[in-house]
Amino acid sequence: MIPLDPAQRAAELRRHLQEANYHYHVLDQPRIPDADYDRMLRELDALEATYPDLATPDSPTQRVGHTIATAFSEVRHTVPMLSLNNAFSDPEVLEFVRRITARLGETAPGFSAEPKLDGLAISLRYQNGIFIQGATRGDGVTGEDVTANLRTLPTIPQRLQSDTWPTVLEVRGEVYMPRPDFEAYNTQARLRGWKVLANPRNGAAGSLRQLDPHITAQRPLSFYAYGIGEVTDDVSFHRHSEILASLRAWGFPVSPLVELVYGSEGLLNYYRRMETIRDTLPFDIDGIVYKLDDLSGQHEMGFVARAPRWAIAHKFPAQEQTTTVEAIEIQIGRTGAATPVARLTPVQVAGVTVTSATLHNADQIARLDVRIGDTVIVRRAGDVIPEVVAVITDSRPPGATAWSMPMACPVCGSEIVRETGAAVWRCSGELACPAQRKEAIRHFVSRRAMDVEGLGVKCIELLVDAAVVHGVADLYHLSLDQLLRLRLVTNAQTPTMLLREARDHVTGMRYQQLEEILRTVGVDLSGEGDVPKHWQIDVLRAQWPDFDWNHKKIATKWAQNLIAAIDRSRQTTLERFLFALGMTHVGETTAKALAHSFGDLAIIRQLPWPLFKCVPDIGGEVARAIGHFMDQPANQQAIDDLVERGVRITDAHPPTSTLRDQLTLASLLEHLEIPKITPLRAVQLATLAPTLPLLAEADLDALLQAGVPQPAAQSLTEWFQSPDNISLARRLQHCCDVLLAQLPSPDRAHTAPLNGQSVVLTGKLASLTREAAATRLESLGAKIVGSVSKKTSFLVAGEDPGSKLDKAHALHVDIWDEARLLAFLEQYSAQ
Repeated sequence: MIPLDPAQRAAELRRHLQEANYHYHVLDQPRIPDADYDRMLRELDALEATYPDLATPDSPTQRVGHTIATAFSEVRHTVPMLSLNNAFSDPEVLEFVRRITARLGETAPGFSAEPKLDGLAISLRYQNGIFIQGATRGDGVTGEDVTANLRTLPTIPQRLQSDTWPTVLEVRGEVYMPRPDFEAYNTQARLRGWKVLANPRNGAAGSLRQLDPHITAQRPLSFYAYGIGEVTDDVSFHRHSEILASLRAWGFPVSPLVELVYGSEGLLNYYRRMETIRDTLPFDIDGIVYKLDDLSGQHEMGFVARAPRWAIAHKFPAQEQTTTVEAIEIQIGRTGAATPVARLTPVQVAGVTVTSATLHNADQIARLDVRIGDTVIVRRAGDVIPEVVAVITDSRPPGATAWSMPMACPVCGSEIVRETGAAVWRCSGELACPAQRKEAIRHFVSRRAMDVEGLGVKCIELLVDAAVVHGVADLYHLSLDQLLRLRLVTNAQTPTMLLREARDHVTGMRYQQLEEILRTVGVDLSGEGDVPKHWQIDVLRAQWPDFDWNHKKIATKWAQNLIAAIDRSRQTTLERFLFALGMTHVGETTAKALAHSFGDLAIIRQLPWPLFKCVPDIGGEVARAIGHFMDQPANQQAIDDLVERGVRITDAHPPTSTLRDQLTLASLLEHLEIPKITPLRAVQLATLAPTLPLLAEADLDALLQAGVPQPAAQSLTEWFQSPDNISLARRLQHCCDVLLAQLPSPDRAHTAPLNGQSVVLTGKLASLTREAAATRLESLGAKIVGSVSKKTSFLVAGEDPGSKLDKAHALHVDIWDEARLLAFLEQYSAQ
């Protein structure tokens, strides 16, 4: 039993310390000397050590927690943390304001203008006024749980001030490292032999992702709040400025530089003022964020892809420096794009040492007339990617010659070609090119694609170079032995070291056998000759005799985890799979649109390019790129290989009924982009025949007699004279008929089963991911939302559902378990 006096004293100390934190970090008005604060903190710490039951999660003594075991767990954001579109010029800002005024009918709407801190975006979750969880932004949908580290930041309140806060509150803001503190930390780090931080932004991000909160606590991190995510219904706002005022009242630091301004003139004036004082601020900013202040106006403006239409980031001009071009090299990307890169004399730009910069393409090099030996101006475009922006021709050395694109790929030797009218040159080797294979595999396993954790760039390069992996499907045949052999050889810096390591880690293989392998690849074991440059790759490619691993000496957990991660990726959603394929012009948004419209990989891989134009926001260029990819036998074989190795789409569904209007003959004629065939003319032609093949049989006279104008009639007949076009028309009509047969009947298509219904998902589902479940429900007309309210139609509850289930019970919201969800989805799929 805790004596009453210590309990009262502990509560009193916590209250005084929390008030002191609020006045110091939020109001910037210290109430007590630092010595008094430290004395009270030590007294509270001693009380809690004597009476452990007195310690509370929000106590100021609990800011530094225990070391995290191995890695951060994932947190799915209830309300996505969206990115912002960028503006780099005044006209772009004027256009941003014009779109808002045109939509809302206001001449000078109010905006919240806020400095864009160069730090790490985070989300803080409070329940009943207590800080319970903090997460990084991640990909905007899923972040990492860094709660223990965030508790070490004195600027983040553990308990909210006042009593007007909502039951559940998500606060969005930026963790940053003030520049004076960054410089002071690095001074101490050099004296003590610690790792020096590269720049404040990297310092903030790296500090927050330390597995040991004690390390985070040593770093000088700060926090500014700038918005909210999920908020329960017991509080409401009408303006963004009201949100910021409430955040201040609840104990959060909000930038004192935030201002409410009006119209484009107010935005640009604020931008100019901040640009003037930028270098004097105690923290780094890379631009200004403008947010429409009226929340109802925000709702009306809505979103596009991953960004809101009611906010924009006006970026400052990137910092620039001069340096020298030492060489111009070609990098081959996953789509074969040959990007010229300038190798530079190292130079500091915006706090980062830059040794290379993109030249974008051959046309850009010609425009700038960049030559080897030139003195150039380098800019960090968007403060991320360094680029060469100008040449100082007065400093050009004698004899410098103009650069031209090489005719052969520097990696595989294939011809580098350029499509007519395109700016990009491409290696024609496709997946025969190791560089393209490496980039294709890297993209395939990335977090937003197949999400194979643990397969890094270096490992991918070695697997391809050693001919262990030839394509993405080979990943699903990787064995523990192959991975351990890879680590054994690549960890050895010299052949002698490899022999020494093999003695410890390998059994059942004679020492002389490994020596023979080394001699075979040209290694002189006497130590007198030069070691071949790629000896490790050659050793990995060699035929090894049978042997066993000494599991007492060699670490295998990493390899087992990687194989398990690869195995988990076999179950995936259609949109992830399509994105993972790495088709030109197909990002996450386009992949999601394709998956939603067609629903099935077996359908998508058979379609000719014009049918991809049926999908909203997909035009001719993107449709052709998708069609070209699917028409390549090697790509079809790659998909077959993946399916054969057990990759399964978990959310396949019938094509959406909205395709029906895009599958008429008139629409097909439009999609074909035949010269002179306008939408009006396509409608006229569709009355002359029921199908494309039959329309192809109409000669010029028949079309003219039917009233088709001469230019359109002649263009159509000439187009159909091509055997390739006839073949395309027949294939297009056949696929159209197949799609129409799979669409829901018009009666069912008129109203989707879940049209207008609001659905919340919580907990872990055993049979499919929540992402897959959400996609299936959306295809049936549902709107997936993040929080439960009276307007929620039903809640799907899996294992460990959390507080959403309790709220659904309290509000009498219909609750579906996984069995009911699966039965519903199966019923729809069967119809």
